[in-house]
Amino acid sequence: MFRRSKSETDTTVPAEPQGKAGGKGRPTPSRRDAEAARKAAFKKPRNRKEASAIRREKVRTERSKMQSAMQTGDDRYLPAADKGPVRRFARDYVDARYSVMEFALPILLVVSLVGVVFSPQFPWLAGMVNLLFLAMILLIAADWFLLTAGLKKAVGVKYPKESTKGLGFYAVRRTMQMRRWRLPKPMVKRGEKPH
Repeated sequence: MFRRSKSETDTTVPAEPQGKAGGKGRPTPSRRDAEAARKAAFKKPRNRKEASAIRREKVRTERSKMQSAMQTGDDRYLPAADKGPVRRFARDYVDARYSVMEFALPILLVVSLVGVVFSPQFPWLAGMVNLLFLAMILLIAADWFLLTAGLKKAVGVKYPKESTKGLGFYAVRRTMQMRRWRLPKPMVKRGEKPH
């Protein structure tokens, strides 16, 4: 009675699936793009407090890299004053030689201490202390001249197109420090030829 007849067979075509119900409606991003977007969203500060925290962390990281470079001589993270092959050569040149300036401060301290302590008992010692001071000053001046002249000549041979402006003072400043306290750390032994 309520049956369909054979002529009333299904003539309707099933509809094409329109996609999964509740789908996102866009292609899945690649892993690289997704990670880049996530990192970018993570790095954006939401307020001033977060921005200053990110800045502090960045400064701390850079300082850590710089301190490591001072120990290893890694040119990428050295301060601007110490970067470059010419500055590296100047450091090696200074570190490979003995210098009067390196020992001047300890010697002058000992001489002045001896002069202060013993000059009341030995009046002639004050004159000797003054002569030693004068001799040290002359030796320092000679060492300064020989160091800067020799360094500029060596740089002119090895790096003929590079400027030597400020290089002499850079070398003298390094020479005035005791070898074990120099930063960046010495990379050559005494007497060794600079690279």
